[in-house]
Amino acid sequence: MTQPEHQSDALPAGEISQLTEHLFRQESGKLVSVLTGLFGIERLQMAEDVVQEALVRALQTWPYYGIPKNPAAWLTQTAKNLALDLLRREKVFHEKQAAIITFIEQRSGHADDGDPPLFEGEIKDDRLRLMFACCHPLVPQESQAALALKTLCGFSPREIATAFLTSDAAIEKRLVRARQRIRELDLRFEIPAGEELASRLDSVLQTLYLLFNEGYKASSGESLIREELCYEAIRLTILLAEQPAGDQARTHALLALMLLNAARLCSRTDPDGNLLRLKEQDRSTWDQSMIARGMLHLAQSAGGGEMTAYHLQAGIAACHGAAKDYESTDWQQIQSLYDQLSKLDDSPIIALNRAVAVGKVHGPEAGLKALASVQERAGLKSYHLLYAVLGEFEAQLNHTEAAAEHFRKSLALAELKSERRFLLKRLQETETRSVAAPE
Repeated sequence: MTQPEHQSDALPAGEISQLTEHLFRQESGKLVSVLTGLFGIERLQMAEDVVQEALVRALQTWPYYGIPKNPAAWLTQTAKNLALDLLRREKVFHEKQAAIITFIEQRSGHADDGDPPLFEGEIKDDRLRLMFACCHPLVPQESQAALALKTLCGFSPREIATAFLTSDAAIEKRLVRARQRIRELDLRFEIPAGEELASRLDSVLQTLYLLFNEGYKASSGESLIREELCYEAIRLTILLAEQPAGDQARTHALLALMLLNAARLCSRTDPDGNLLRLKEQDRSTWDQSMIARGMLHLAQSAGGGEMTAYHLQAGIAACHGAAKDYESTDWQQIQSLYDQLSKLDDSPIIALNRAVAVGKVHGPEAGLKALASVQERAGLKSYHLLYAVLGEFEAQLNHTEAAAEHFRKSLALAELKSERRFLLKRLQETETRSVAAPE
Protein backbone atom coordinates (compact mmCIF):
# COMPACT_ATOMS: atom_id res chain seq x y z
CA MET A 1 0.00 0.00 0.00
CA THR A 2 1.37 3.38 -0.98
CA GLN A 3 0.85 6.80 0.49
CA PRO A 4 -0.64 9.65 -1.61
CA GLU A 5 1.93 11.97 -3.15
CA HIS A 6 3.30 14.98 -1.31
CA GLN A 7 3.61 18.46 -2.70
CA SER A 8 7.17 19.69 -2.96
CA ASP A 9 6.74 22.96 -1.10
CA ALA A 10 6.71 22.72 2.69
CA LEU A 11 4.59 25.14 4.71
CA PRO A 12 5.31 26.70 8.11
CA ALA A 13 4.48 24.46 11.06
CA GLY A 14 1.74 26.85 12.25
CA GLU A 15 -0.15 26.63 8.96
CA ILE A 16 0.22 22.86 8.91
CA SER A 17 -1.11 22.66 12.47
CA GLN A 18 -4.21 24.66 11.48
CA LEU A 19 -4.75 22.46 8.42
CA THR A 20 -4.43 19.21 10.35
CA GLU A 21 -6.81 20.46 13.04
CA HIS A 22 -9.36 21.32 10.36
CA LEU A 23 -8.92 17.96 8.62
CA PHE A 24 -9.05 16.09 11.90
CA ARG A 25 -12.43 17.62 12.70
CA GLN A 26 -13.65 16.83 9.20
CA GLU A 27 -12.24 13.34 8.78
CA SER A 28 -11.74 11.79 12.21
CA GLY A 29 -15.38 10.89 12.74
CA LYS A 30 -15.59 9.30 9.30
CA LEU A 31 -12.45 7.27 9.88
CA VAL A 32 -13.47 6.13 13.35
CA SER A 33 -16.88 5.15 11.97
CA VAL A 34 -15.34 3.04 9.19
CA LEU A 35 -12.81 1.34 11.47
CA THR A 36 -15.34 0.70 14.23
CA GLY A 37 -17.81 -0.67 11.73
CA LEU A 38 -15.15 -3.18 10.71
CA PHE A 39 -13.67 -4.12 14.09
CA GLY A 40 -16.75 -3.68 16.29
CA ILE A 41 -17.67 -0.90 18.70
CA GLU A 42 -15.93 -2.81 21.49
CA ARG A 43 -12.72 -1.71 19.74
CA LEU A 44 -13.73 1.93 19.73
CA GLN A 45 -10.65 2.96 21.71
CA MET A 46 -8.37 1.23 19.21
CA ALA A 47 -10.05 3.02 16.30
CA GLU A 48 -9.66 6.37 18.05
CA ASP A 49 -6.00 5.66 18.78
CA VAL A 50 -5.30 4.75 15.15
CA VAL A 51 -6.90 7.96 13.87
CA GLN A 52 -5.07 10.04 16.49
CA GLU A 53 -1.76 8.44 15.49
CA ALA A 54 -2.44 9.30 11.84
CA LEU A 55 -2.81 12.96 12.83
CA VAL A 56 0.41 12.85 14.85
CA ARG A 57 2.26 11.45 11.85
CA ALA A 58 0.89 14.23 9.68
CA LEU A 59 2.24 16.83 12.12
CA GLN A 60 5.62 15.06 12.13
CA THR A 61 5.86 14.50 8.36
CA TRP A 62 4.26 17.40 6.56
CA PRO A 63 6.58 20.17 7.82
CA TYR A 64 9.49 18.36 6.12
CA TYR A 65 7.92 16.82 3.02
CA GLY A 66 5.13 19.28 2.35
CA ILE A 67 1.36 18.84 2.46
CA PRO A 68 0.04 15.97 0.32
CA LYS A 69 -1.93 16.80 -2.80
CA ASN A 70 -4.95 15.21 -1.10
CA PRO A 71 -4.45 15.64 2.68
CA ALA A 72 -7.69 13.86 3.59
CA ALA A 73 -6.71 10.82 1.51
CA TRP A 74 -3.28 10.81 3.19
CA LEU A 75 -4.87 10.68 6.64
CA THR A 76 -7.28 7.97 5.54
CA GLN A 77 -4.56 5.79 4.04
CA THR A 78 -2.28 6.27 7.04
CA ALA A 79 -5.06 5.25 9.43
CA LYS A 80 -5.80 2.17 7.31
CA ASN A 81 -2.12 1.17 7.27
CA LEU A 82 -1.88 1.57 11.04
CA ALA A 83 -5.03 -0.50 11.50
CA LEU A 84 -3.62 -3.28 9.35
CA ASP A 85 -0.38 -3.24 11.35
CA LEU A 86 -2.40 -3.80 14.51
CA LEU A 87 -4.41 -6.58 12.88
CA ARG A 88 -1.28 -8.48 11.88
CA ARG A 89 -0.16 -8.57 15.50
CA GLU A 90 -3.36 -10.18 16.73
CA LYS A 91 -3.76 -13.91 16.16
CA VAL A 92 -7.51 -13.73 16.40
CA PHE A 93 -7.63 -11.87 13.07
CA HIS A 94 -5.23 -14.08 11.13
CA GLU A 95 -7.93 -16.19 9.57
CA LYS A 96 -9.87 -13.13 8.47
CA GLN A 97 -6.87 -11.03 7.44
CA ALA A 98 -7.26 -11.38 3.66
CA ALA A 99 -10.93 -10.46 3.71
CA ILE A 100 -10.31 -7.54 6.06
CA ILE A 101 -7.47 -6.17 3.93
CA THR A 102 -9.68 -6.36 0.84
CA PHE A 103 -12.48 -4.58 2.69
CA ILE A 104 -10.21 -1.78 3.89
CA GLU A 105 -8.67 -1.30 0.45
CA GLN A 106 -12.04 -1.05 -1.25
CA ARG A 107 -13.76 1.14 1.27
CA SER A 108 -13.30 4.88 0.94
CA GLY A 109 -13.19 7.07 4.01
CA HIS A 110 -14.97 9.83 2.07
CA ALA A 111 -17.86 8.09 0.37
CA ASP A 112 -20.43 8.01 3.16
CA ASP A 113 -23.36 8.61 0.83
CA GLY A 114 -22.44 5.79 -1.53
CA ASP A 115 -21.95 3.08 1.05
CA PRO A 116 -24.46 0.24 0.92
CA PRO A 117 -26.72 -0.17 3.94
CA LEU A 118 -25.60 -2.72 6.49
CA PHE A 119 -29.16 -3.99 6.52
CA GLU A 120 -32.12 -2.90 4.45
CA GLY A 121 -34.34 -0.07 5.64
CA GLU A 122 -32.05 1.08 8.43
CA ILE A 123 -29.55 3.89 9.02
CA LYS A 124 -27.06 3.87 6.12
CA ASP A 125 -24.62 6.58 7.16
CA ASP A 126 -21.64 5.23 9.12
CA ARG A 127 -21.36 8.20 11.45
CA LEU A 128 -25.06 8.23 12.19
CA ARG A 129 -25.02 4.49 12.90
CA LEU A 130 -22.15 4.89 15.33
CA MET A 131 -24.02 7.70 17.07
CA PHE A 132 -26.84 5.25 17.75
CA ALA A 133 -24.30 2.71 19.01
CA CYS A 134 -22.70 5.30 21.33
CA CYS A 135 -26.18 6.11 22.64
CA HIS A 136 -26.85 2.54 23.77
CA PRO A 137 -29.18 2.59 26.82
CA LEU A 138 -26.68 0.50 28.82
CA VAL A 139 -24.10 3.29 28.44
CA PRO A 140 -24.66 5.87 31.21
CA GLN A 141 -27.03 8.48 29.81
CA GLU A 142 -24.84 11.41 30.85
CA SER A 143 -21.97 9.83 28.90
CA GLN A 144 -23.76 9.05 25.63
CA ALA A 145 -23.63 12.46 23.95
CA ALA A 146 -20.15 13.15 25.34
CA LEU A 147 -18.86 9.92 23.82
CA ALA A 148 -20.43 10.64 20.44
CA LEU A 149 -19.11 14.21 20.38
CA LYS A 150 -15.59 13.08 21.28
CA THR A 151 -15.45 10.07 18.99
CA LEU A 152 -17.40 11.19 15.94
CA CYS A 153 -17.14 14.97 15.97
CA GLY A 154 -13.55 15.51 17.11
CA PHE A 155 -14.58 17.54 20.16
CA SER A 156 -12.03 18.09 22.90
CA PRO A 157 -13.02 17.46 26.54
CA ARG A 158 -12.91 21.25 27.03
CA GLU A 159 -15.45 21.84 24.25
CA ILE A 160 -17.74 19.12 25.59
CA ALA A 161 -17.40 20.55 29.10
CA THR A 162 -18.42 23.98 27.79
CA ALA A 163 -21.50 22.50 26.13
CA PHE A 164 -22.58 20.86 29.40
CA LEU A 165 -21.42 23.68 31.69
CA THR A 166 -19.19 21.32 33.64
CA SER A 167 -15.47 20.65 34.12
CA ASP A 168 -12.96 18.95 31.82
CA ALA A 169 -12.32 16.37 34.54
CA ALA A 170 -16.01 15.49 34.76
CA ILE A 171 -16.15 14.90 31.00
CA GLU A 172 -13.00 12.75 31.09
CA LYS A 173 -14.65 10.57 33.74
CA ARG A 174 -17.80 10.25 31.64
CA LEU A 175 -15.77 9.14 28.62
CA VAL A 176 -13.81 6.57 30.62
CA ARG A 177 -17.02 5.12 32.10
CA ALA A 178 -18.65 4.93 28.66
CA ARG A 179 -15.73 3.09 27.07
CA GLN A 180 -15.49 0.69 30.00
CA ARG A 181 -19.19 -0.08 29.71
CA ILE A 182 -18.90 -0.75 25.97
CA ARG A 183 -16.02 -3.19 26.54
CA GLU A 184 -17.72 -4.92 29.45
CA LEU A 185 -20.96 -5.49 27.55
CA ASP A 186 -19.33 -6.19 24.17
CA LEU A 187 -21.82 -3.81 22.55
CA ARG A 188 -22.49 -4.18 18.82
CA PHE A 189 -23.84 -2.05 16.00
CA GLU A 190 -27.59 -2.33 16.52
CA ILE A 191 -30.44 -0.06 15.55
CA PRO A 192 -33.24 -1.07 17.93
CA ALA A 193 -36.97 -0.74 17.54
CA GLY A 194 -39.88 0.45 19.65
CA GLU A 195 -39.30 2.15 22.96
CA GLU A 196 -35.56 1.43 22.93
CA LEU A 197 -35.22 3.28 19.63
CA ALA A 198 -37.07 6.28 21.06
CA SER A 199 -34.65 6.47 23.99
CA ARG A 200 -31.61 6.29 21.68
CA LEU A 201 -33.10 8.76 19.25
CA ASP A 202 -33.32 11.42 21.94
CA SER A 203 -29.62 11.07 22.76
CA VAL A 204 -28.69 11.15 19.06
CA LEU A 205 -30.74 14.31 18.60
CA GLN A 206 -29.01 15.88 21.60
CA THR A 207 -25.62 15.03 20.08
CA LEU A 208 -26.57 16.61 16.75
CA TYR A 209 -27.95 19.66 18.58
CA LEU A 210 -24.68 20.14 20.48
CA LEU A 211 -22.65 19.59 17.31
CA PHE A 212 -24.60 22.37 15.58
CA ASN A 213 -24.30 24.67 18.58
CA GLU A 214 -20.51 24.35 18.65
CA GLY A 215 -20.46 25.34 15.00
CA TYR A 216 -22.90 28.22 15.49
CA LYS A 217 -20.92 29.66 18.39
CA ALA A 218 -17.57 28.05 18.97
CA SER A 219 -16.37 27.63 22.55
CA SER A 220 -12.75 28.47 21.74
CA GLY A 221 -10.38 29.29 18.90
CA GLU A 222 -9.95 32.06 16.37
CA SER A 223 -13.43 32.15 14.84
CA LEU A 224 -16.89 32.65 16.27
CA ILE A 225 -18.40 30.28 13.71
CA ARG A 226 -17.37 26.83 12.47
CA GLU A 227 -19.56 26.47 9.44
CA GLU A 228 -18.40 22.93 8.67
CA LEU A 229 -19.78 21.71 12.01
CA CYS A 230 -23.15 23.38 11.37
CA TYR A 231 -23.47 21.88 7.91
CA GLU A 232 -22.36 18.42 9.05
CA ALA A 233 -25.01 18.52 11.79
CA ILE A 234 -27.61 19.54 9.20
CA ARG A 235 -26.48 16.78 6.82
CA LEU A 236 -26.76 14.10 9.49
CA THR A 237 -30.14 15.39 10.72
CA ILE A 238 -31.50 15.39 7.16
CA LEU A 239 -30.34 11.78 6.76
CA LEU A 240 -31.95 10.90 10.08
CA ALA A 241 -35.25 12.54 9.11
CA GLU A 242 -35.26 10.53 5.86
CA GLN A 243 -35.03 7.20 7.72
CA PRO A 244 -38.12 5.49 9.14
CA ALA A 245 -36.35 5.32 12.50
CA GLY A 246 -35.77 9.06 12.63
CA ASP A 247 -38.77 10.46 10.78
CA GLN A 248 -40.26 11.88 13.95
CA ALA A 249 -41.75 15.26 14.83
CA ARG A 250 -38.85 16.13 17.13
CA THR A 251 -36.33 15.35 14.38
CA HIS A 252 -38.06 17.76 12.02
CA ALA A 253 -38.23 20.36 14.79
CA LEU A 254 -34.48 20.09 15.37
CA LEU A 255 -33.81 20.31 11.64
CA ALA A 256 -36.01 23.41 11.44
CA LEU A 257 -34.04 24.98 14.29
CA MET A 258 -30.73 24.27 12.55
CA LEU A 259 -31.84 25.58 9.15
CA LEU A 260 -33.40 28.76 10.53
CA ASN A 261 -30.26 29.58 12.51
CA ALA A 262 -27.83 28.54 9.77
CA ALA A 263 -29.59 30.92 7.39
CA ARG A 264 -28.09 33.79 9.42
CA LEU A 265 -24.50 32.50 9.66
CA CYS A 266 -22.95 34.83 7.09
CA SER A 267 -24.30 37.93 8.86
CA ARG A 268 -23.07 37.13 12.36
CA THR A 269 -19.56 38.53 11.85
CA ASP A 270 -18.07 41.37 9.83
CA PRO A 271 -15.33 40.83 7.19
CA ASP A 272 -12.70 40.99 9.96
CA GLY A 273 -14.41 38.29 12.01
CA ASN A 274 -15.82 40.67 14.61
CA LEU A 275 -19.09 39.67 16.27
CA LEU A 276 -22.22 41.47 15.09
CA ARG A 277 -25.27 41.61 17.34
CA LEU A 278 -28.68 40.78 15.91
CA LYS A 279 -29.60 44.44 15.51
CA GLU A 280 -26.36 45.08 13.60
CA GLN A 281 -26.75 42.24 11.09
CA ASP A 282 -27.50 42.80 7.41
CA ARG A 283 -30.70 40.85 6.90
CA SER A 284 -30.42 41.06 3.13
CA THR A 285 -27.67 38.44 3.41
CA TRP A 286 -29.87 35.94 5.22
CA ASP A 287 -30.45 32.78 3.16
CA GLN A 288 -34.14 32.97 2.36
CA SER A 289 -34.26 29.52 0.76
CA MET A 290 -32.83 28.02 3.95
CA ILE A 291 -35.38 29.95 6.02
CA ALA A 292 -38.15 28.56 3.80
CA ARG A 293 -36.85 25.00 4.26
CA GLY A 294 -36.71 25.60 8.00
CA MET A 295 -40.30 26.81 8.05
CA LEU A 296 -41.35 23.72 6.06
CA HIS A 297 -39.74 21.36 8.57
CA LEU A 298 -41.26 23.36 11.42
CA ALA A 299 -44.67 22.79 9.86
CA GLN A 300 -43.89 19.07 9.50
CA SER A 301 -42.94 18.92 13.17
CA ALA A 302 -46.40 20.10 14.17
CA GLY A 303 -47.99 16.86 12.99
CA GLY A 304 -46.61 14.65 15.74
CA GLY A 305 -48.81 15.73 18.61
CA GLU A 306 -45.80 16.47 20.81
CA MET A 307 -44.13 19.65 21.99
CA THR A 308 -40.39 19.38 22.62
CA ALA A 309 -37.67 21.88 23.44
CA TYR A 310 -36.65 21.70 19.78
CA HIS A 311 -40.13 22.82 18.70
CA LEU A 312 -40.01 25.85 20.99
CA GLN A 313 -36.46 26.82 20.06
CA ALA A 314 -37.32 26.49 16.37
CA GLY A 315 -40.32 28.73 17.00
CA ILE A 316 -38.02 31.35 18.52
CA ALA A 317 -35.68 31.10 15.51
CA ALA A 318 -38.70 31.43 13.22
CA CYS A 319 -39.67 34.70 14.94
CA HIS A 320 -36.26 36.12 14.07
CA GLY A 321 -36.35 34.71 10.53
CA ALA A 322 -39.79 36.20 9.84
CA ALA A 323 -38.98 39.72 11.11
CA LYS A 324 -38.20 42.09 8.23
CA ASP A 325 -36.00 44.19 10.51
CA TYR A 326 -34.83 44.25 14.13
CA GLU A 327 -37.59 46.63 15.22
CA SER A 328 -40.23 44.23 13.87
CA THR A 329 -39.07 41.33 16.05
CA ASP A 330 -41.98 39.87 18.03
CA TRP A 331 -40.26 39.82 21.43
CA GLN A 332 -43.52 39.15 23.25
CA GLN A 333 -43.96 35.92 21.30
CA ILE A 334 -40.31 35.06 21.90
CA GLN A 335 -40.73 35.57 25.65
CA SER A 336 -43.87 33.44 25.60
CA LEU A 337 -41.95 30.64 23.87
CA TYR A 338 -39.13 30.94 26.40
CA ASP A 339 -41.68 30.78 29.23
CA GLN A 340 -42.90 27.46 27.81
CA LEU A 341 -39.36 26.28 27.12
CA SER A 342 -38.22 26.91 30.68
CA LYS A 343 -40.90 24.47 31.88
CA LEU A 344 -39.48 21.73 29.63
CA ASP A 345 -35.81 22.56 30.06
CA ASP A 346 -34.69 24.22 33.29
CA SER A 347 -31.09 24.65 32.11
CA PRO A 348 -29.35 27.86 33.20
CA ILE A 349 -28.69 28.80 29.56
CA ILE A 350 -32.41 28.76 28.79
CA ALA A 351 -33.03 30.86 31.91
CA LEU A 352 -30.37 33.34 30.77
CA ASN A 353 -31.87 33.61 27.29
CA ARG A 354 -35.35 34.03 28.75
CA ALA A 355 -34.08 36.93 30.87
CA VAL A 356 -32.83 38.63 27.70
CA ALA A 357 -36.31 38.31 26.17
CA VAL A 358 -37.91 39.62 29.37
CA GLY A 359 -35.60 42.63 29.20
CA LYS A 360 -36.61 43.27 25.58
CA VAL A 361 -40.32 43.21 26.47
CA HIS A 362 -40.39 44.79 29.92
CA GLY A 363 -37.13 46.73 30.15
CA PRO A 364 -33.70 46.21 31.72
CA GLU A 365 -34.92 46.31 35.34
CA ALA A 366 -37.25 43.38 34.64
CA GLY A 367 -34.38 41.63 32.89
CA LEU A 368 -32.15 42.04 35.94
CA LYS A 369 -34.93 40.74 38.17
CA ALA A 370 -35.32 37.67 35.96
CA LEU A 371 -31.57 37.06 36.20
CA ALA A 372 -31.47 37.43 39.98
CA SER A 373 -33.09 34.05 40.47
CA VAL A 374 -30.67 32.18 38.20
CA GLN A 375 -27.29 33.78 38.84
CA GLU A 376 -26.36 31.22 41.48
CA ARG A 377 -27.23 28.25 39.26
CA ALA A 378 -24.47 25.68 38.77
CA GLY A 379 -22.27 26.52 35.83
CA LEU A 380 -23.44 30.09 35.32
CA LYS A 381 -20.99 31.69 37.73
CA SER A 382 -18.15 30.87 35.36
CA TYR A 383 -20.14 31.55 32.19
CA HIS A 384 -18.96 34.73 30.50
CA LEU A 385 -22.28 35.49 28.78
CA LEU A 386 -24.03 35.87 32.13
CA TYR A 387 -21.87 38.89 32.92
CA ALA A 388 -22.16 40.21 29.38
CA VAL A 389 -25.97 40.24 29.71
CA LEU A 390 -25.77 41.81 33.18
CA GLY A 391 -23.45 44.45 31.75
CA GLU A 392 -25.87 45.27 28.94
CA PHE A 393 -28.81 45.63 31.32
CA GLU A 394 -26.82 47.89 33.68
CA ALA A 395 -25.57 49.96 30.74
CA GLN A 396 -29.15 50.49 29.55
CA LEU A 397 -29.96 51.81 33.04
CA ASN A 398 -26.90 54.12 32.86
CA HIS A 399 -25.29 52.27 35.77
CA THR A 400 -21.93 52.62 34.09
CA GLU A 401 -19.71 51.46 36.95
CA ALA A 402 -21.75 48.31 37.53
CA ALA A 403 -21.89 47.67 33.79
CA ALA A 404 -18.11 48.08 33.44
CA GLU A 405 -17.51 45.64 36.30
CA HIS A 406 -19.69 43.01 34.64
CA PHE A 407 -17.97 43.51 31.29
CA ARG A 408 -14.59 43.05 33.00
CA LYS A 409 -15.74 39.75 34.51
CA SER A 410 -17.09 38.59 31.18
CA LEU A 411 -13.86 39.56 29.42
CA ALA A 412 -11.79 37.64 31.97
CA LEU A 413 -13.84 34.49 31.40
CA ALA A 414 -14.26 34.64 27.61
CA GLU A 415 -11.91 32.52 25.51
CA LEU A 416 -13.07 33.19 21.96
CA LYS A 417 -11.10 36.01 20.37
CA SER A 418 -14.05 37.57 18.56
CA GLU A 419 -16.04 37.70 21.80
CA ARG A 420 -13.09 39.14 23.68
CA ARG A 421 -12.74 41.91 21.09
CA PHE A 422 -16.47 42.66 21.36
CA LEU A 423 -16.42 42.71 25.16
CA LEU A 424 -13.34 44.91 25.25
CA LYS A 425 -15.10 47.36 22.94
CA ARG A 426 -18.21 47.38 25.15
CA LEU A 427 -16.05 47.88 28.25
CA GLN A 428 -14.23 50.82 26.66
CA GLU A 429 -17.51 52.39 25.53
CA THR A 430 -18.92 52.03 29.04
CA GLU A 431 -15.83 53.47 30.70
CA THR A 432 -15.89 56.41 28.27
CA ARG A 433 -19.52 57.11 29.17
CA SER A 434 -18.61 56.92 32.86
CA VAL A 435 -15.84 59.50 32.46
CA ALA A 436 -18.04 61.81 30.36
CA ALA A 437 -21.01 61.65 32.76
CA PRO A 438 -21.54 64.81 34.84
CA GLU A 439 -20.84 64.55 38.55
